[in-house]
Amino acid sequence: MNQAIAVTLLTGFLGAGKTTLLNHFLRHHQGPPVAILENEFGAANIDGALLEGGEGVSVVELSNGCVCCSVRGEFAAALTDLLARRARGELAFERLIVETTGLADPGPIIQTFFVEEALREALRLDAVITLADCQHIARQLDEHPVAAAQLGFADRILLSKCDSVDEATRAAALARIHRINHKAEIIDVQQGACPPSLWLDIDAFTLSDELPLSQGVRIVRASGEAFAPLSGQPRSWHDTIQAQLFEGGELDLKRIGAFMEQCIAQHGNDMLRYKGVLAIAGESRRLIVQGVHKVVGFDYGSPWGETPPRSRLVIIGRYLPVEPLREGFAACAAI
Repeated sequence: MNQAIAVTLLTGFLGAGKTTLLNHFLRHHQGPPVAILENEFGAANIDGALLEGGEGVSVVELSNGCVCCSVRGEFAAALTDLLARRARGELAFERLIVETTGLADPGPIIQTFFVEEALREALRLDAVITLADCQHIARQLDEHPVAAAQLGFADRILLSKCDSVDEATRAAALARIHRINHKAEIIDVQQGACPPSLWLDIDAFTLSDELPLSQGVRIVRASGEAFAPLSGQPRSWHDTIQAQLFEGGELDLKRIGAFMEQCIAQHGNDMLRYKGVLAIAGESRRLIVQGVHKVVGFDYGSPWGETPPRSRLVIIGRYLPVEPLREGFAACAAI
């Protein structure tokens, strides 16, 4: 059986530095052949022309619109065509990077890899990587809801242009990003220089026992140097997309199952990303849950062993009734 091809979804608002990151990657790429599916909103793909493709790199342009608007149509067809060309020997690639237009909502794009059976078997979504422009992200978040959605879906956030702002502006941008998504690690990227190990092969969509949460905001420079976490999180804004953490002890399986079903049925369209590592009464193994909107997976992981069982669920969403959800989660406690 052929191994599924790893796919990295590269997103971020207009001007965040996606093409700069890709060009740095391509100039130094010495690994297996890679294909880049380049999307541009409009009839001419300007970004595709700017990419510095070389040996072992195939750049494929998708220029008839934003892929998030044609998730059942052109985007799925483009992926299918890529796989067919690979099977015929016309293209050689072992990794696929999809760069979306800066106006794309990642949600429908992500779901394509799970709801299309043929694509689900051939392609493995590795992670969503979002670039954010430190100089302009505050204004973008104020004026464009899709900028917050791009951050909310992210598994890693690459923060560009930090060297163009003062410390106060950077700190405010970091805190705002962290409030939207405190699950993603934030990496300071300068001129697109970011080691592939920091944004490729993340396995973010693989069910695992780990539920990483940053304590405050931790930035890792592309060089590997780490900044100290921020001491506080300003809350003077009202972004509609926020990360919520639900914690508890051992849970009743039927109650937490009903709670998750209700959440997905009522709020699935507004639940961008969610992941939990849950302790189930009478079960020695961790129960892992991970989903995007209404596409969700459950599986049992490793035993708790000597680790005290503890339930933690992170939901990154918009317009969620947080307090009722907290009450509902608490009501799932095993008696």
